[in-house]
Amino acid sequence: MQIEQAVAQHYAHGSLEESILKALVAAGKDVNHLIPKDLAPVDEFHVGGRAATIAFAEQFAPRPGMRLLDIGCGLGGAARYFASERGCQVSGIDLSVEYAAVANALAARVGLGDRVSCQQGSALALPFAPESFDGAYMFHVGMNVEDKAKLFSEVRRVLTPTGVFGIYDVMRLAAGELHYPVPWTSSAEVSFVTDAEDYRRLLVAEGFEVIKERNRRDFALEVFAQMKARGASGAPAPLGLHIVMGASAGQKVKNMMGDIGAGLIAPVEMICRVAR
Repeated sequence: MQIEQAVAQHYAHGSLEESILKALVAAGKDVNHLIPKDLAPVDEFHVGGRAATIAFAEQFAPRPGMRLLDIGCGLGGAARYFASERGCQVSGIDLSVEYAAVANALAARVGLGDRVSCQQGSALALPFAPESFDGAYMFHVGMNVEDKAKLFSEVRRVLTPTGVFGIYDVMRLAAGELHYPVPWTSSAEVSFVTDAEDYRRLLVAEGFEVIKERNRRDFALEVFAQMKARGASGAPAPLGLHIVMGASAGQKVKNMMGDIGAGLIAPVEMICRVAR
């Protein structure tokens, strides 16, 4: 519980919806006539943003009509993508009351309020009945979860016997001290980055089999190179993840970029299914 409180506090903002709407106006958007892609610069809070979501979806391969669970849904960007572009019904859960509320408000603004529903809750005690979902996924969540065995057990419980589970997390590649703050934490006390081997071992123990795995370090480095080039050309765009990450956004991204560049960590995709 203390860990989850610390994690929730790390992501706390206080006036997130208002800040996003102001930034949308500054970016020339009509906040009363938005489409999902208008929100992509701010609500895809993971390495690579919307491009990473699309690439993940190609591996995850959801079918129209699937009931999906978005674990650690944040502002609901991925949930809205899967609802609007892949025809899925998506439920999201996040430790932050504010994030879940903003996710629902933004879904309503883009006409997806009937297909995306988010709520506050813990991934270690999912508030859903067994076999509620055909699939589940999480983007950059495991780094904040110490008890991954319990997390994977809960995911297995709420999936159907033919369910699929996708992960896009930052994982360890080599030993070495990480630099803080980073986007998921300001200190090592609530950072639980581990390697892909550990993920695989825990997933298998909880009833999954890993069918696809992809190290996305090269992709991340290319994304960071593009970010650096854009940053050198002028002031940041009004709408971006700096709104979510706050005043220390630049340092958080710089530290993460440095550790990825040094080969200590990298974003990794895993696609799993319930073991047959």
